[in-house]
Amino acid sequence: MRNLKILIVEGNLREENQSFTAGGIKTHTESLKDSIDYFTDEIDIDVVNPSSDNNINKNIKDLNNYDGMIWGGSSLNIYNDTIEIRRQLDFMKECQKKIKNILAICWGMQVAVTVAGGAVKKCLNGAHRGIAHRIIINENGLKHPIYKNKDPIFNTPAFNFDEVSTLPKGAILLSSNSINKVMGIHLKINETNIWGIQYHPEITYDKMISLIHFRTEKLIKNKAFENKNEINKHIEMIRAENKISNTVSRMRELENWLNLLKKN
Repeated sequence: MRNLKILIVEGNLREENQSFTAGGIKTHTESLKDSIDYFTDEIDIDVVNPSSDNNINKNIKDLNNYDGMIWGGSSLNIYNDTIEIRRQLDFMKECQKKIKNILAICWGMQVAVTVAGGAVKKCLNGAHRGIAHRIIINENGLKHPIYKNKDPIFNTPAFNFDEVSTLPKGAILLSSNSINKVMGIHLKINETNIWGIQYHPEITYDKMISLIHFRTEKLIKNKAFENKNEINKHIEMIRAENKISNTVSRMRELENWLNLLKKN
């Protein structure tokens, strides 16, 4: 039996990833690879960066060859409408025509929703800063394979200041919490099934804590926290959650998506 073939789309600019590496933090693509390896080593992975790769069309000759695609997170804001963001939107359009199974994580979901006719805006009810509390799976979500064996109410790693404000036509809402109404969706475009989540099952709480340290000055400047003392208290809360978190339960959505590919 052949290995599954997956495309990972890196949402961050190359410069952002270079700063991560310099700070001793894994890129989102590296975190995704680690998480996939936790479940299986029988997958061939290609990586592409639509914003920063100059020869993307030469490197990715046939999107139809992929069993699935995972589009990860980013520090970009989709409403800024830069050339780098437009490149990602254009590439997502092609992926939605040719790849039958897409797992769209955080920024990835925002890109997928925007291409499909939805809208993304700055969060009105605050932000997720390393953790999202009390995500509630609704009736549709409880029936959906993305949440198979998932607790109906759960906490999870998350980092987002933007949210899906308008769902595309035909999208099905699967989960919500008090910060973001849209935390999980299923969207079908022609023959493409998109599972979208506004959080990061593939990223550890330890990495989220590292990201908070890495972004301390920016987070205070942007009023996400009042001061370093508030940040330290927030980090202690995440550490307490980390102690009771179960690795497989945290990554259940990724496991279920990989199992979907194996069945197809």
